[in-house]
This record gives sequence, C-alpha cells and structure tokens, in this order.
Amino acid sequence: MKFINQPWSLIVVILGLLTATSPAADSSPQAVKKPNIVFILADDAGIGDFSAYGCKYGVTPNIDRLAAEGMKFSQAYSGSAVCAPSRCVLMTGQHTGHVLRRANGSKHGLLSLPATQATVARLLHDAGYATGGFGKWGLGNPGTTGVPENEGFDLFFGYYDQKHAHDYYTDYLVRNSVDVPYQQSGKHTWEDYSHTRIADETLKFIEKNKDRPFFCYAAWTPPHDEWVIPDNAPFSKQSWPEEIKNYAAMVELVDKDVGRVMQKLKDLGIADNTLVIFSSDNGANDECIQPLGSTGGLRGYKRMLYEGGIRAPFIARWPGKIRPGTTSELLTTFMDFMPTVADVIGVPVPSGTDGISILPILLGQKQTKLHDSLYFEIYEPYFQQSVRLGDWKGYRLGTKAPLELYDLKADPAEMENLATAHPDIVQKIESIMASEHIPSPDYDAPEQSQKGNKKPGGKKKVKSVSGMLNEEDSTPEGGKK
Repeated sequence: MKFINQPWSLIVVILGLLTATSPAADSSPQAVKKPNIVFILADDAGIGDFSAYGCKYGVTPNIDRLAAEGMKFSQAYSGSAVCAPSRCVLMTGQHTGHVLRRANGSKHGLLSLPATQATVARLLHDAGYATGGFGKWGLGNPGTTGVPENEGFDLFFGYYDQKHAHDYYTDYLVRNSVDVPYQQSGKHTWEDYSHTRIADETLKFIEKNKDRPFFCYAAWTPPHDEWVIPDNAPFSKQSWPEEIKNYAAMVELVDKDVGRVMQKLKDLGIADNTLVIFSSDNGANDECIQPLGSTGGLRGYKRMLYEGGIRAPFIARWPGKIRPGTTSELLTTFMDFMPTVADVIGVPVPSGTDGISILPILLGQKQTKLHDSLYFEIYEPYFQQSVRLGDWKGYRLGTKAPLELYDLKADPAEMENLATAHPDIVQKIESIMASEHIPSPDYDAPEQSQKGNKKPGGKKKVKSVSGMLNEEDSTPEGGKK
C-alpha cells in the first residue's frame, strides 16, 4: 500500500475493512433477515366453515388464497376441544395430559400460567422479536402471574378474561393489564364492535414493527358466541335463524381481516419474509352442524374429543420456502408450534415440550421425526380421552366406559366402532392413555369427573337450512366459556 504514507491513513483503511465485514453489514438488502411470524387463530370455527376445506354455505377467498399460496394440512388438530386448554397447548408446546389448563376452569377456579412458564412468545422475545397479541388471551387475568406481558409479549390488546370475550359491544378492552374504556353509541355500529378495534390494532403492530422481526398472535374472537355482528350480509336474506346468519357473517369477517393482514404485509414489502399460519382453537358448536355443516361431516363438536371437536383447519404460507398449492397429511397439533418456531429461528426447544418441529415438511423436505401417537384429554363437561394412532382413533368417556375404536381412513365420521374386532389396537391405545396422562392437583381424578358417563349434549334447537330441527339435548355442565 504505497499510497499510505501517514499512520492515520492506515487506521482509516483498517476501520473501513472492519466496517465492511462487521455485523452492521447484515443490514444490507442481501443479508438474511429472521422471518416474521403471524399466527391467526379463529375462535370456535370448524373445518366446514372454510371453502378450502369444503364449506358448503359460503366462500372464504382470502383463506383460500393462503392455501393456494402455501400448504394446507388435512390431518391437523387443535390443542383441545375447548378454548383455554387449546391456547395453553399452543403457547407451551405441552399436550393436555401434561399442560396446566385441561378445561376452561378447574376445582381451584381459573388457572393462570406461572410467570416462569416457557412460551412461544417468550422464546421469540428472547431471540429479539417484537411480540404482540391481539384478541383473546384466556391464560391469566390482570393481577395474576399469567398475564401475557409476563409470558413474553411486549403488547397484548383485547380480552384477558375469556368470559369478557363474549361481549362484542364491550365498554372496555385491555392493553397490557390496563383497561382501555370505549364509549358505546348504543347503535351496535362497526365502531362499537370490539373486533374492529382488535383487527385495527393488529395491523398497527405489523406496520410499527415492519423493520424488525416480529411475532403477531392474532387470537381473534369471531365466530365465537355471542353471535352478534353489526351487519350479517351476505347472509341476511337466508331463511336461517338470526344467530346462524350472524355466525356465517362472522366467519366471513375473519376471512376479510385475513385479507387485510395479507395486504398490509404486501404493502410493507415484507410478505415474502413472513410465515403466516391460520387455524382455529377447537371445533364448531353443535348448533352449527345442521344449518351450516361447520364440522365438515365429522362426528362431535366443541367440548368433545371426537374428530369434530378437535380437527382443525391449518394452513401455512411462506413464499420461497413453502411450495404453493400443497397439501400435507402429516399428523400435527398445536403442541408442534413451539418446536417449529424454535427450528425456524435456530434456537433450542425449551425442555418439557411434547411437540415436534414440522419445519421439514413445510420446506418440502423429508419429515423424519413423526408422532408415534397424538393424545388428548379434557375435563369439560366430562372427562374424556382420545388417541390418534396412525389411521386408528380411540375415544373413551370417563374411565369405566369401554374404549371406542375407529378406522379414520375408512370411516372419518367415526360411525363404526371396531373395538371388539381389534383388541390388540385397543390395548395399545389404552396403554398410551395411561402413560400420557399425568394427574393434576387442579382437577379431580378422572373416575370422579365422569358425571355418570353421560355424553355431552347440545344446547338448544336450531332450524337448519332444510327446515329440519336438531334434537334437543341438555345443556352441558359448565355452560359456555
């Protein structure tokens, strides 16, 4: 370097070389940026509510587009058959035989996550992500250890209490444990409607954090009841009960706001670096089976561990990573979300999780690690267990009823009980049920939670599209969430 004839010149050159090779150079357009992660969770929607899964009463074009541009899972399950335990599984990566919440309530009241709980949000927050949640939390009310800002969220806006989430025309929502009052007009306008504000806040968070990696947990409340909405178009002229029209319009609203999220990502130029996942927290209500076919022809519904209560829509979109228009039959549940996220960002999976990473299948690679079985249990309204073992499905109500066995490949609606013909499979499934259930001090022993081995029933008569009526059963113990 003959042109350098002063000591300070050498220093300048060295600093220039260091700058060119330092981490600051990662801010260049060519640098690899951690992907944003958006998880959109509908509330109480069944697979039969989305046209990508064969909806018969309407279309969901934006969710269909997610499937066309990404991967649709045909054998995916939620975390549980009811709200709080399902969300607990999603956040912690533990199945319902191990997780804290195994029903909406417990014999000790509402259970709050401990402040030290490993969660997906904490995992991402510790990796440098901005973390925001919008909608329904349900895992710890203000003043408890389980508030979302204790669990890894920089921001949570919406409902902390799951019962509060029934009120779509509420006079307050909650932001990081602080009540945010809203003046209601009394006219039930879109401005009064809580989901309008929650969806708007979702978009604001995405825009605010467009220049850094973020995790957006859009745990929106529709189409959970109360089934109310300012305008139930495009179903207002249908000859359905008003509540059913409202429910269908609430599904359509979820689809519209999925479209708004996707458009926001595209407008900000970050859609190609964002993994978007869409799902629902449990199966549809029984009131929606006859009128709308919301469970997609599957047996059971919300609060039941038959397929209609736990089979979920699950769609993932990630341009350049996930091949468009693909379908996977991989068995997966919400407990796989945390290990998958850890794999995506290259950090260890927290200990005590039950899930596996499904990143290989998303990337079109061979999925070498598979679930030997999937286990579910629930204490609401009665203790139930189910196991998915390959194409076999075992279901048991209480601990004294004989196990029911179904071949889901031949009989997806679980109509023909094959238990007596396959005692070896029954024995395997009963062994899994015994090994995967860890007793919880917050719930009565299963044999004390059977309530007489009576099957969960429906809630009320509902007029179907064809004019038929559902049979009226008794209201499930515990009622609504």
